[in-house]
Amino acid sequence: MFGLFKKKTEKEKLSEEYKMLMEKAHKVSHSDRKAADKLMYEAEEIAKKIDALTK
Repeated sequence: MFGLFKKKTEKEKLSEEYKMLMEKAHKVSHSDRKAADKLMYEAEEIAKKIDALTK
C-alpha cells in the first residue's frame, strides 16, 4: 500500500518498455519478420539507454 504513490525511476520505465517491445517482437516474428526486426532494433536502443543509466 505504501508503494502506491511511489514514482518509477527512468530505469524502471525503460525496462518496462524494453520488455513490452521484446514480447511484441516475439509475437510478430511468427508472421512478419521485417516488423519483428524493427521492434528488436527499438528494444536494443532502449537497452543501450538502460546500460548508460546503469554506468
